[in-house]
Amino acid sequence: MSGREPAVTLADVRAAATAIAGQVAITPCVRSETLSRITGAEVFLKLENLQFTSSFKERGALNRLLALNPTERAAGVIAMSAGNHAQGVAYHARRLGIPATVVMPRATPFVKVENTKVLGATVILEGTDVESAAEHAQALAARHGLTFSSIPMTIRR
Repeated sequence: MSGREPAVTLADVRAAATAIAGQVAITPCVRSETLSRITGAEVFLKLENLQFTSSFKERGALNRLLALNPTERAAGVIAMSAGNHAQGVAYHARRLGIPATVVMPRATPFVKVENTKVLGATVILEGTDVESAAEHAQALAARHGLTFSSIPMTIRR
């Protein structure tokens, strides 16, 4: 380790689990006979596809939304995603009464765009890739006083 504090600690994970309890599905962990046989190890699968949005990303999106203060909630959130995080933000923002905007790259599959809209977010198609879409989302956040909804991509012990 470089001596820096971890981006996400075990205490953070436990606090998030407490915050989102009762608001997401408790999904099972099942042993995969096929993968266990192929790898020669015991392989278990966490069935996060059973979440409402069919993705574990909903957990991080909800945790971020629950951390907003009343002023941030009223102003709304903005996210950049080409799919699963977008749908998690849209779904839980609508449930919590938080206005949500999601910037998606122009090449995002139609079904992801439509599902995000159906779940309640305003969708903006901008950029040729996730980096340019993220830059646009950050600019809109600054211009309109929105909170950028993202989740840490790296978890270190």
